[in-house]
Parts: sequence; C-alpha cells; structure tokens
Amino acid sequence: MSRAAAGYGLGIDTGGTFTDAVAVDPASGRVLAKAKQPTTHHDLSLGMSRAVGDVLASAGLDPARAELVAVSSTLATNSVVEGRGSRVGLFLIGHNKALDLPVVSTVHLRGGHTLDGEEVEPLDLDGLIQGVSEFTGRVEAYAVASAMSFVNPAHELVAAKAISLTDPRPVFCSHQASSQAGIRERAATAVLHARLMPIMGQFLSKVKDTLSNMGFACDMVVVRGDATTMSLDQAGQRAADTVGSGPAATAVFGGRAAPRPDAVLVDVGGTTTDIILLEAGRPCIDDEGSVIGEWQTHVRALEMLTVGVGGDSHVHGPLSGRMLLGPARAAPLALTRGLPDPGAWLGGEAAAMCVLASPAARGREDEDPILRRLLDNGPSTPEALARALRTSAFGLAGRIDDLCRRQLAVKAGFTPTDALHALGRLDFGDREAALRGARALAPAFDLKPEPLCLKVLSMAEDRIEEAILARTLRKETGLGLEGLVADRRRLSRLKVRFTLNAPLVGIGAAATQFLPGVAERLGAKVVFPEHHEVGNAVGAILLALESRS
Repeated sequence: MSRAAAGYGLGIDTGGTFTDAVAVDPASGRVLAKAKQPTTHHDLSLGMSRAVGDVLASAGLDPARAELVAVSSTLATNSVVEGRGSRVGLFLIGHNKALDLPVVSTVHLRGGHTLDGEEVEPLDLDGLIQGVSEFTGRVEAYAVASAMSFVNPAHELVAAKAISLTDPRPVFCSHQASSQAGIRERAATAVLHARLMPIMGQFLSKVKDTLSNMGFACDMVVVRGDATTMSLDQAGQRAADTVGSGPAATAVFGGRAAPRPDAVLVDVGGTTTDIILLEAGRPCIDDEGSVIGEWQTHVRALEMLTVGVGGDSHVHGPLSGRMLLGPARAAPLALTRGLPDPGAWLGGEAAAMCVLASPAARGREDEDPILRRLLDNGPSTPEALARALRTSAFGLAGRIDDLCRRQLAVKAGFTPTDALHALGRLDFGDREAALRGARALAPAFDLKPEPLCLKVLSMAEDRIEEAILARTLRKETGLGLEGLVADRRRLSRLKVRFTLNAPLVGIGAAATQFLPGVAERLGAKVVFPEHHEVGNAVGAILLALESRS
C-alpha cells in the first residue's frame, strides 16, 4: 500500500518560536515525515497550515487518510510565564481575605457553605449584579470561587448563571476543576482557567477550521499537562489543563528515547526551558496540584520546572549597565522582517527593543494611537513613540504590552538566537541583522560584539544549569535549595560544585546549541535522540495513539 493510501497519525506542536508537524505510522510509531515552520503569533493557524502542508507534500499523504490528529502547545504555559492572558474579574464568595491573583479586581460576596454542605448565609445577589455591572467592558472572562463549593457548588452555579445573563463572557467556577479544600488554591485554579479560556478557545477554533479546510476529517485531541489527552471542546473549557501540554508531549517522546530510566529531560524552546525528571522511565505526576507561574493551583500536571529562558529571551538592561536575560520574549532581529537597521536604535537612548505593528493590526489603527503611529511611520522604539505621542515611556509600556497580548504589536530585540547567528552557529536567518544588533548593543555593556554574544549564551546556559540543579535537588532532598544554587558562585568561604549522576536528554531545535555546555558544567552526558528537534510533535501523536488503543 502506498503512503498516500495508508493511514497515519499527525502530531502538531505550536511553540513560541516554531510550529512542528510530524506524520507517524500508527502501527510502528515510525516518523514518516516532519516539518518545522516559524510560529506566526498574530495568527497561529498560518504557521500550522504551512508545517502540516509541508508534511503532506514531502510524504505524499492524503488528509482524508489521517486516523488521528494530536496537538500540543506551549501557548498556555508561555502566556503564564510572560504574564499574558485575558483580563479576569474574580467573584470570591464567603471569603473576605485578599488574594494575590492575576485579576483586574476581586469582588467579595456574602455566601458560601460549610464542610457539611449547609449554606452559611444566602448569596449576595445584589452585590453580584453590581459587580458584574462594574466588570462589564473591563474584563474578558470571569472566575468564581465560593467557600466549600467542592461540597456544594450551588452558589457558584447561581453566580455563573447570573453573570451569563448579563455579560456573555466565559465563566469558570472553581468546582469545575477541583474537589479539594483550600479556597486560595481553588480560586487560583479558576482564575487561570478563566484567564486562558479565550486564548485557548480562539487557538483551538483555528486548529479545527484550518485542518478541516485542508481535508482532515478524523478525531482531533489535545495533550493535557498530565500526559493524557482530551477533545478540542474539552480543552477550550478547561484551558489551564493545557499548561504543560508541550512538556507532557516532551516526556512521552523523551521517556521512550532516554538511555536510562532516571534521565533528565530538557526541552529548550524559544520562550521557556522545561526540566522533567524520569523515575523508572516515566515522568512523575503532581496529583495534589501544580505551581503555575507564582500560584499554587489544583491543576493536575507533570512534576516539572519551567524557567523563562530560551532562544528568544530578550537581552535588556542597558540603563543599569547590567545585562539581563528574559523572562520576556522578543522577536529575534535575525528572524524579523521590516525592522530598521538595529544600529540606528539598539542601545541608543538606553533602548533595547523596537515595536512593530503586526499584520493583524492593519485596519484597526483607530483602536489606539500607538497602532496608528506604527502603521503610518513604521517600527519605533518606546522612547520615540513616547516623544511622538507626548506621553511618558513608563505610561506607554503597559499599553504596548496590551497590544502585544492582543497580537496587534510585536516587540523585537536582541536574543540568544541572534547571538548564535552573529557567531555563525545558525544560518537560517539574517546573520547581518544579528551582527549589526551585536555591534550596537555591545557598548552599552562595555563589551565587544563577540564577547557580548558569548556572554548572552553563557547566561542562558547558567539559567538552564540552575534550573536542572534546582529541580533535581528538590526532588532528591525535598528541600528548596534554589538560593544555594543561584548564589553558589558568589560564596567566599565555600566552594560548591554539583555533578549530575544522570544523563541529559535534549529536546527541541535549540537544545544542541545550549545543552553541550550545560552538560560539561555538570559533568554529565547529553544525548539528542533522532527527531529531537520535533520531539514534542512526535510525543503528542504517540501519546494519542497509545491512549486510543
């Protein structure tokens, strides 16, 4: 039977920098074709359709013969790490203490239940209606958490119904995701679900439409953060469950390829690096609930550590003279079209970034003077924008962040990807743009271009090494020794050196650039399995096929 006539599984991984697609044989798991395309942040479906189209063309595959499609994505994880997400209004019922959560505001209401499920006092419906009125137009989703709702969710259900009758925005209640005590953790879980629901819903709608238009008619599933799968509809309703989706796919792929059952999996992406420890060849699952960003939640997921460093981490800090790396992402100079010469803006006036209007901004210039300025006059530094709009750079920063969150603008700057291009270690982008950026930025840190690039890469390796040690030490000792790991090189009376007694398994296209140096520091071996550069996409479809059988 020809490949075009044979059935196959399709795996897709949408990362911060690249979107990968693979076709595998369902019986053997053999990779039939693979492709990698730049992630198109303003419309994720574009990069996806290009990667899938490349796979179909290279192997002569018929979309109608696909048996299953599995999708993993770092979209939710990166949104949390970068502080992006929808604006959320929180209703907290029967709990008067303030909670530090990523919300526009919190409305405290009387109500709630006892541990026996008895009503403490009636729900404050007047306060609820008033709260919705104040939130309308200011938020994009709602979260509701009520005392003891895991025993009796009545007040959450009434609140959700009342909200929906007034404002047709997504609502997520804590009892939908958690059956455990702890209103702080349940509220955090509800907020993160609500914060990610519009983002994930839009993405998954694009996935379904794009693949359907290409001729795919098979089942489509999404990888959860606990290395299980769910339907596209379920993923849209339980968006926070997709936090760790990429690492879960990583764990499936890396676990199969690891040379030892206690290996350390390291997935180096564009925005984040994920550290996953194997035990007996399998990743550990945190049944009690994972920490997502700064918040303890009840979301079941892999035990892992995600650190905000990757190929696209933004190099900044010229004002202080101290170089900083990430955690925010910037579009690399070498991969961003339409940028003015970095020598004309990078490092000058303490500028470390240039803001561009995204393709999605065309036709929406009336929404914000910043967009109009960018569309009429081209990319600009925040400082130049502030002068042109006669406002402060500080006040402008939040507005630019909001445009970027809505995919209407893009921040570009110098990144480790640019350092690799400038040093001649990567060749798929515009090396000259990276070189000009290195020459412009280096004087801000009293460095020459080559030492600047080497320092950037060394900082990235430092962060990855520290993450591996912190995750391993916590697992081995149960103690939080992150401070010791971070400060060990500055100790004057002690010399602390760690050796990793387990191999590293590198996954992701950038892994080969950073992990050899990290492995040397740790006295460990590093292996890069076949297809490691698209390992998440391979892991996604292997997991889905395994779950189906």
